[in-house]
Amino acid sequence: MTHIPVLLDETIGALNPNPGENFIDGTFGWGGHSLAILGKTAPRGIVLGIEQDGESLAALPAAIKENPRLILENGNYADIAAIVRKHNFSNIAGVLFDLGMSSWHVDESGKGFSFSKNEPIRMKYDSSNPIDAAGIVNNYPAGELEKIFKTYGQEKFSKKIAIAIEKERCRRRIESTRQLVELIRGAVPPAQKMSAPARIFQALRIAVNREFENIKHGIVAGFEVLRPKGRMAVITFHSGEDKIVKDGFRVLVDSGRAELIFKKPIVCSLEEARRNSRARSAKLRAIEKK
Repeated sequence: MTHIPVLLDETIGALNPNPGENFIDGTFGWGGHSLAILGKTAPRGIVLGIEQDGESLAALPAAIKENPRLILENGNYADIAAIVRKHNFSNIAGVLFDLGMSSWHVDESGKGFSFSKNEPIRMKYDSSNPIDAAGIVNNYPAGELEKIFKTYGQEKFSKKIAIAIEKERCRRRIESTRQLVELIRGAVPPAQKMSAPARIFQALRIAVNREFENIKHGIVAGFEVLRPKGRMAVITFHSGEDKIVKDGFRVLVDSGRAELIFKKPIVCSLEEARRNSRARSAKLRAIEKK
């Protein structure tokens, strides 16, 4: 399968990798950004790639997994400090977090990330996570569901959708993406029937994987492992994610420990948006450690 890395040239420009430098890709996915970094850091630069989905790592092509300048770790970027210690990884010139899902998760994982397929609604990256989307949908009170949908999905009809879910689960357990999509579409006006499922699925994915909490921890921990003049770049796809990154970077800049590489976030070009629809909501922010 093909995964198209978002804002690739802009990200490489922000991180500015040079020969022999070490980098961390905290959201490895299918390695599009990491492979580009490795190309710039040849012949001795190393990338430590962190991916929380062990199944995704196992599915990687052998040519990627066997790259001698690539260290792969099944873990969460929020635990970046412990992972760096584990691998005795040092002199880190840059850290990257690409907070979007990989194409593999949408197209091949079978975990219910896509509302266009009929799959079990799991939506968890880490198989050891005790929470999945089915557990949230079938067990959380309607008020808590409404809060999740509103906070993480910015859904105007959160209350109606939550009530519809609560009524349905009294009749039968909600197990599949198709069931959930039908409930969502039945609870919103006709003009929202196509877009509402995307927002609800996004909200459930964020809640299941504690994504907002991980971003907050990851920014702080990732910045700490950087060497002086090291750079951190973060690509977001959601206004809530972007706000966390913006606020986290502002704290570091205001404390005098970092400076912004560019004042406003970088967004994709019209050409990239046409080529890759998933890039349309992407924003890139970057800082340099003093």
